[in-house]
Amino acid sequence: MFAVVYGGDLGTVIEDWIELKRCLDDHVMHNQTVVSTNGVFDILHVGHVRVLQSARSLGDLLVVGINSDASVKRLKGSARPFVPQNERAEVLAALACVSYVTIFNEDTPIEMLRVLKPMIHTKGGDYQVETMPETPVMREWGGKVVSLPFVPGKSTTRLAQLIELAGKKPS
Repeated sequence: MFAVVYGGDLGTVIEDWIELKRCLDDHVMHNQTVVSTNGVFDILHVGHVRVLQSARSLGDLLVVGINSDASVKRLKGSARPFVPQNERAEVLAALACVSYVTIFNEDTPIEMLRVLKPMIHTKGGDYQVETMPETPVMREWGGKVVSLPFVPGKSTTRLAQLIELAGKKPS
């Protein structure tokens, strides 16, 4: 993977995991806790924001791994993503609670986690910690997985359905 670094006044997008790991190691040397989460984040909504804020509250900085466009197509179908990966990354990096954003091509963030080695990895409460593929990986270096409260009724799928319905209504 080539090094791509971009970002604004808040978070930074670093696509190269080795470069990102170097940045994270500097934080860890200063006794800061690295928290990570992952997802598609196709159409950012309040459910995403609340989970991201909750994740950040568990440590000193938050790394968000987003599924690449190819990964999203495999997981969600050929009509997705609605927003290209670099734009999704840039939007997330603009949030005050997000420190770094990176992109992974796999269907799960396992390989990303093995490189970055955060101490805490979070997912929305619609996942069971013990059945998540990330859990045994995080435990390899003493990390843990935390399930965060799910925001009922708030999902990208639901928003897409509402947009589709609105497009079918006569003006």
